[in-house]
Amino acid sequence: MSAEHGRQARDIATAVLGRDPGPMTAADSDSHHVYVGPDVVVKVIDAARHSRLDREIALAPHLPAGLTAPLLASGLWQQGTPEVRYACYARARGTTPGMGLPGVDGATARLLAEQVVQRLGELHRWVPAGQAGQTLREPLDHGGFVGRAALLAEIDALAVVNRDGIVPARLLTGLTAIAERAPLRAQVTVPVHADCHWGNWPACDGSVTALLDFEWARFGEPADDWFFLIRFSGRHREAVLDVIARATATSEETLRAECEVREASHLASDIRIGLQRPGALSPTTVDRLDALDDLIIGRSWWRQAG
Repeated sequence: MSAEHGRQARDIATAVLGRDPGPMTAADSDSHHVYVGPDVVVKVIDAARHSRLDREIALAPHLPAGLTAPLLASGLWQQGTPEVRYACYARARGTTPGMGLPGVDGATARLLAEQVVQRLGELHRWVPAGQAGQTLREPLDHGGFVGRAALLAEIDALAVVNRDGIVPARLLTGLTAIAERAPLRAQVTVPVHADCHWGNWPACDGSVTALLDFEWARFGEPADDWFFLIRFSGRHREAVLDVIARATATSEETLRAECEVREASHLASDIRIGLQRPGALSPTTVDRLDALDDLIIGRSWWRQAG
């Protein structure tokens, strides 16, 4: 986070609120500069960088009522260097339980999961029209599962850049086996968030209050969201999987297979991109390689299958 971006975020919040926004702190984000005040959140990104914030801004006014934090203002901010695009939101009540649900007990994990499944059901049942529908249909290189042929092609591309054998052959073979069992193509029938891990669900007093960060939203199938929810539930993975299976009347076996192929797709894409970058492996790529080993050798989606 740069000091200049912090100053810009404060100036934006002051202009939008018409008053001093109070203390603002930088929040972790892989894609934007995010600053959080007592009752406002400002996301900024250099104007020349990726346009996913525009996607989120375009969707915000049309999403089901109460699903996300209200958008107060957005646009270009030209005061300061560099010029930035911004979105200013009312801050949702509470704090997120965090990736992996650290410090959350089993009963609370199930309670939160039940609420989140209900919220995602509202999103999946939403029928977007006009500009919202058009935005969700715009092409997005999301790295997720789109079909068997595309996943096999991604694995081939990974093998090409794997010149130093960083990805062991047995892991590439395991990825191929998952791809060969995958459906011919994914459906694109319902709106999905496609990044709904626990870092995007603020909660207060045991109740989920909002779903944040719609920059990856698109048309897909519900499993695109169930995967993120289950995968990043830490030690509560099996409990969250059970909640989703019961709520959606989906067999656990089907849900595990859907999640497995989605994790394979994301990991193959992320690792390929990581290997294409010059220099030493980034910590993120190392983490993805560990996750791939757990997926293939550890059979992470099937270890506790009944």
